[in-house]
Amino acid sequence: MIASLRGVVQHLGEASVTLEVGGVGIEVSVPHSVVEHGPAVGDPFFLHTRMIVREDSIQLYGFDTLEQRELFDLLLQVSGVGPRLALALLSHLSADVLRGAVANNQPEALDKVPGIGRKTAEKIVFFLKDRLRAPAPALRLIRGADGEVLSALTALGYTLVEAQAAVQAIPDDAPEDIEDRLRLALRHFARP
Repeated sequence: MIASLRGVVQHLGEASVTLEVGGVGIEVSVPHSVVEHGPAVGDPFFLHTRMIVREDSIQLYGFDTLEQRELFDLLLQVSGVGPRLALALLSHLSADVLRGAVANNQPEALDKVPGIGRKTAEKIVFFLKDRLRAPAPALRLIRGADGEVLSALTALGYTLVEAQAAVQAIPDDAPEDIEDRLRLALRHFARP
């Protein structure tokens, strides 16, 4: 089993990285965050990996942190969740948001991820309930008006992770009006 790779980046795809390791180019499927915040072509790079062998393929999945790889492994244990769906979850949700959704029994936070329906989201929350520790208490839960703001931000083209960060940046004493909260969330992106 290949547990990690260290090599030089040959190519960055939308959801993959090709690393040259010992003269061999190895394509690794990764969450979007790895591509967005990772190195440029020609830079050295390290990934924690999980190799999945199927009857018709051998696929490597890579992660920035061991925590991401552990979450990926846990998601694969959920009935109906395969590697692509687990990777989509990790691409669209931060680890803290996933933990918060599970700890607070909020499957609606998961069904915003493409490919995740309501039933699958409920299965994931139910399965992971006793397997994930709760997030840090500083993370505010996304409820009510904030859910509408989150939907509006993703409709404007922001990723789910970016939108969640903007919603988390809304002051606690902000009015409950959706338009005001959206305006405050958009200010998060205007900061230098």
